[in-house]
Amino acid sequence: MTQNRSADVARKTKETDISVSVNLDGTGKADIETGIGFFDHMLDSLARHSLIDLKVRCKGDTHIDFHHSVEDTGIVIGQAIARALGDFAGITRFGHAYIPMDETLTRASIDLCKRPYLVWKVEFRRDKIGEMDTELFKEFFHALAGNGGMCLHVENIYGENNHHIAESCFKATARALRTAIAIDPRLGGAPASTKGSL
Repeated sequence: MTQNRSADVARKTKETDISVSVNLDGTGKADIETGIGFFDHMLDSLARHSLIDLKVRCKGDTHIDFHHSVEDTGIVIGQAIARALGDFAGITRFGHAYIPMDETLTRASIDLCKRPYLVWKVEFRRDKIGEMDTELFKEFFHALAGNGGMCLHVENIYGENNHHIAESCFKATARALRTAIAIDPRLGGAPASTKGSL
């Protein structure tokens, strides 16, 4: 399949100014600047383990808090992935991964079906990691799934270290996404659906 699976999306509001570039057939190169250190670290992991080349520039109202920047970045990354996938035909569609990080184990499952849904079974024992509010991780994944056409389930099975819990969520999602976006040559460009389209 020779389709160019890249996309650039920009979104500007009174709260944020965000641009995202993705290449689904990349090598996991990340160029991330959101103004939120821990979030940059997580997005770097998302790119590296999905093998999606990801460039993100976000200027947001972080003097208020990080909510708008994190949620809106999820929106734009999701839109860019969906645009790069086109009609979603020919892809494996489903993916899942278990990621262990020391004492922590997290799993993620994805269905790229254009029917977005998020199941989030993750709890943190601290309100912040670095300067980032832990409640914002759910907001990011909700925005990513909603705008990327993903049915996404993320579950931290067990864990104690909050950094490990957050990072394993991003890595598990990345690895599941890596499988789901892969072209299945046996499909011959057809959608992986009994309906004939997604």
